[in-house]
Amino acid sequence: MDAIAQWLVLLGAPGLGSTALIQLLERCGTPRAILATPTRTLASWGIPPATCQWLRHPDLAPVERDLALLRQLSARVIPISDPLYPALLKEISGPPLVLFVRGDAGCLASRQLAIVGSRQASPAGKETARELAFSASKAGLVITSGLARGIDGAAHRGALDANGKTIAVMASGPERIYPAVHRQLAEHIIENGALVSEFPPGVAPRRAHFPSRNRIISGLSAGTLVVEAAVRSGSLITARLAGEQGREVMAVPGSIHSPTARGCHRLIRDGARLVESISDVLEELGFLVRNGPAAATTPAHNCFDGLGAEEKTLLDFMGFDPASPDQLITRSGLTADAVCSILFSLELQGIIEPVSGGTFVRVSKRSLNERKRT
Repeated sequence: MDAIAQWLVLLGAPGLGSTALIQLLERCGTPRAILATPTRTLASWGIPPATCQWLRHPDLAPVERDLALLRQLSARVIPISDPLYPALLKEISGPPLVLFVRGDAGCLASRQLAIVGSRQASPAGKETARELAFSASKAGLVITSGLARGIDGAAHRGALDANGKTIAVMASGPERIYPAVHRQLAEHIIENGALVSEFPPGVAPRRAHFPSRNRIISGLSAGTLVVEAAVRSGSLITARLAGEQGREVMAVPGSIHSPTARGCHRLIRDGARLVESISDVLEELGFLVRNGPAAATTPAHNCFDGLGAEEKTLLDFMGFDPASPDQLITRSGLTADAVCSILFSLELQGIIEPVSGGTFVRVSKRSLNERKRT
């Protein structure tokens, strides 16, 4: 067996998790030495009989299949002893024994910001994540997230929009893109960053894998920024792990009426840095902007030139939370016909968009600028 095959044999050993495997490595030094250790010695270390049997007489057929698929994917196998293994990740409790990487493995060594949040994110939340990722990328940070719907996907896209690098940490084998709707996004990430997994080929995404994935997201990153999260949320697990790993924790506040803001508010009450702009993130990380202060900002134009007085008035009454036509009629004192006509006009111009429950919400200024340029 070559060296990579030996690592895959260790990963396939039944009854051994990452922590136990690392302890074996500390005892023996190399995978080859582990596989050469007598069964009696392994048993004296508390290794179960089935595991001892596997380590002494492994089934190499699945290992060969995995190696063939990894070659087909152009995936790199980075064991914990490899110089390419990210130093920050190696510092955490129970680091992955092996990383499977598709794309640019070199970006794992770059300074990273994790941006995570709700899968059921609001349009405003996704735009916030996208804008912050865009600005952080322009400042020189690599954006790391989990490829999930909602905030994760928006963060990856923000980095790509800025021609920056982004890393997606997966809860499945390197060939299993989940969710499937993000298959095209994953291909773009491979071209401009990396897909990373601790799971070998053939492993499907399972509920138990996501907390394990989250420790890698936070472990790779200098800080974790949460944009929209419910009180019971995987994003709060990532934030908690970041704190336990000695990394910075940040959160974007939201409306007191939004369930997806309550997790962020809890984090802020517990000491997370309140983030209103990219400057807050860069200050918290002690990060110097790569190309000067201008690189950390998105293009600014007046998106509301040409709006009529009533349209501007209704936008003021709408604020930045979802609002229904009935609420806007009550707040503005305008007639129902007038409000419906103005909403229709604003929607046609792309300034607002409908969301759940018959409500409307503003579209971000950056999205408006992009639409006007195209």
